[in-house]
Amino acid sequence: MRLRCAVIDDFQGVGGEFGDWASLADRVEVVSLREHVADEDELAAVLADFDIVVTLRERVAFPGSLLGRLPRLRLLIASGMRNSVIDYAAAETHGITVCGTESSSAPPVELTWALLLGLARGLVQESTALRDGGPWQSTVGADLHGRRLGLLGLGKIGGKVAQVGLAFGMHVSAWSQNLTEERAEEVGAALAPSKEELLATSDFVSVHLALGDRTRGLLGAAELALLKPTAYLVNTSRAAIVDQDALLAALHEGRIAGAGVDVFDIEPLPAGHPMRTAPRLLATPHLGYVSYANYTTYYGQAVENIRGFLAGAPVRRLPQGASRLRPLE
Repeated sequence: MRLRCAVIDDFQGVGGEFGDWASLADRVEVVSLREHVADEDELAAVLADFDIVVTLRERVAFPGSLLGRLPRLRLLIASGMRNSVIDYAAAETHGITVCGTESSSAPPVELTWALLLGLARGLVQESTALRDGGPWQSTVGADLHGRRLGLLGLGKIGGKVAQVGLAFGMHVSAWSQNLTEERAEEVGAALAPSKEELLATSDFVSVHLALGDRTRGLLGAAELALLKPTAYLVNTSRAAIVDQDALLAALHEGRIAGAGVDVFDIEPLPAGHPMRTAPRLLATPHLGYVSYANYTTYYGQAVENIRGFLAGAPVRRLPQGASRLRPLE
């Protein structure tokens, strides 16, 4: 009997087009699940008959309460080598092997600039007006050259965003709780003396921090109030870093020029969610990681992970150092 593998949140229905799934056909039946399932009871029922699950990013949580209800599950594959919503201890307890894949930082860097440029030059508004017979030129673009780009976080993604900003002739400053002057100098950025100073002096602010206890709600109403009324905020990192209600209020009240957002407190966004209709907002449906190269890596290495597991030698184990392997039945 072949094992059953669920590829969940395959929204575009393209997971099967990336990776050599055909090489597994004699041993594994692959099922693409295109609809997101948020309710844990429903998800447990949907996944009950699968031995392998391939999950996309951190959209679906796998707590111990869910893993304990999936008696057939033997292998859980995450895209990326870090996943904060998988209970690794529970997976170990239930004999579930967890593996990851590599992930490129280039696509979120590129999307960050797509959002920033789209905001600065009013691309959506101008394109819509052109197509719909609206006014010829209705906005005045915000310049990048000579303006200040403030980065919250200067890791792999933030560092690359900084370099693009410098290429545009921007002044780049950065801040995070552990950022050093040496790291800032590596990418040509200035270390801001404080988060507050960065927010108050930047024309564009972009968020590139990992979500954790210290960064959750880092930008609330008080912090957003520091931004210039002409400033733009971009968040392609994690929604919970920016207080969503405070951001919506700032947009509706016109206290900032606009925001570009790729991440949300609920994903996919419900039809009536206020982020769908907020003014001064350029929003995309979490496209930061969605690129041909990344999907080739995610699904190609997912196939490799399954092959390794079937051979009794799992690769790219999560967390690092995990050792227990539950035998196939």
